[in-house]
Formats: sequence, C-alpha cells, structure tokens
Amino acid sequence: MKARLEQDRGIWFGLGTFGIVGWSVAVPTLVGIAIGIWIDQKWPSRYSWTLMLLVIGVVVGCLNAWYWIGRERRMIQKEDDEEEHG
Repeated sequence: MKARLEQDRGIWFGLGTFGIVGWSVAVPTLVGIAIGIWIDQKWPSRYSWTLMLLVIGVVVGCLNAWYWIGRERRMIQKEDDEEEHG
C-alpha cells in the first residue's frame, strides 16, 4: 500500500540509488589507479603503487557507498516515522 501511495519512488528512484552507489565506488577506485600509475612512472619501485592504491580506492569507495545507503535508509526511516506520528 505504501508503494502505491509513493508513486514518485519507482524504478527511477531505484536506478538512481544504484547509480550513486556505482559512482561512489568507481570514482575513488579510478582516482587511486590514476595516482598509482603516475607514482609508478615517476618513481619506479619494487612495489606496485597502482595495485595498492586500487585496493585503497575500492575500500574508500565501499565506505562511501555504505555512507550513502545508510543516509538514504535514515531518510526513509524518518519519513516513515513522520507518517506514523503525524
């Protein structure tokens, strides 16, 4: 019943959420890779900065996505509480 009342939160809302999560993981990952490649070209070493910063970028991206999903969940919960009490 709630979904029928909220017509504005349809398929596009879900796709938008997936988009935010995807970009919040992809951007830090790509930035980490780019910085890693730059460091590897400027200062060659035994260790691959590209791989290390790739992993760090994925971790940062996942934490970022976790933040956005948690924020969205809190907003939905707040709306639910307001509907129940007001």
